[in-house]
Amino acid sequence: MHGTIRKLMQVVVLAVALIFTSGCNRAYLPDVSINYWQPVTLPTEVTLSDVAFTGDPQHGWIVGKDSTLLETRDGGDSWELRQLNFEDDQAYTFRSVSFVDDEGWVVGQPSILLHTTDGGTSWSQIPLSEQLPGQPNTILALSQKTAEMTTDVGAIYQTSDSGRNWKAMVQEAVGVLRNIARSPEGGYVAVSARGNFYSTWDPGQSAWVQHNRNSSRRLQNMGYNPNGNLWLLARGGTVQFSENGIEEWSDQIAPEFSTSWGLLDLAYRTPDEVWITGGSGNLLVSEDGGQNWLKDRAVENIPSNLYRIIFLSPDQGFILGQGGTLLHYSKKPSEAA
Repeated sequence: MHGTIRKLMQVVVLAVALIFTSGCNRAYLPDVSINYWQPVTLPTEVTLSDVAFTGDPQHGWIVGKDSTLLETRDGGDSWELRQLNFEDDQAYTFRSVSFVDDEGWVVGQPSILLHTTDGGTSWSQIPLSEQLPGQPNTILALSQKTAEMTTDVGAIYQTSDSGRNWKAMVQEAVGVLRNIARSPEGGYVAVSARGNFYSTWDPGQSAWVQHNRNSSRRLQNMGYNPNGNLWLLARGGTVQFSENGIEEWSDQIAPEFSTSWGLLDLAYRTPDEVWITGGSGNLLVSEDGGQNWLKDRAVENIPSNLYRIIFLSPDQGFILGQGGTLLHYSKKPSEAA
């Protein structure tokens, strides 16, 4: 009897050891072999929102709080403030910027829409209707004179005459949003303000379609991969990827168990290379579509939440954070894979 009990105890101890060891594989992630992210010193300490480039890959713009506009002429290595004078002296939070060649758009809150046709040398303010549901949230330049705008309650509008007239693409707004993202095919996914559910809309639909979240964890952010499938980040530092449809999801992945900081944004550099940003300088990468993860410890000491990560091309990306934090990804041709 005692021998049987001893054997059972040995089995239990071995099982616990195996579980602990497997958990440690993700408790402290290995470091990336090469760090391509470099901090950029900016002439501002405001929180940044978005970045876009004109048809010239050296010429770009960043927008942020306090009516902040930053311009670069060297591909993002250095930036200068550009001051706009508004008659009402209002301090706007610029939320989104987008360009097609030299035609660009900026939207912000309280409701404001800016337009340029000369790469930002001059900007004009376009009046918006007081009946606009919500406040402008994102803008995407589609082609010359044509752009698509969303609001923070999920209204979607399109213009084809440089902003003079706008056509509503959906009949009703969806409600206050945490965030919204556009698919490569022109659809949208939006996370509710409290992260309780998410909604999708595809071109041609008259209304948003609501979906329940698939776990008890509230949603933090959602978006699309290059193939049009969804990804989601949830509270507690977990990530999931959709499989063969909106309602079919992979198992929850916690890339780093020891991390107590939330995951905030996700972006694909290539179809297989996935980057995730988070609180307190947290920056993770997977080179196999999310199965295994590494950590970029070179940026851990940056005292900032990294809110957004954007890749303009496989060789150029930016991370935007609070307090004027900007990281620039620039892979030199000799180092490119």
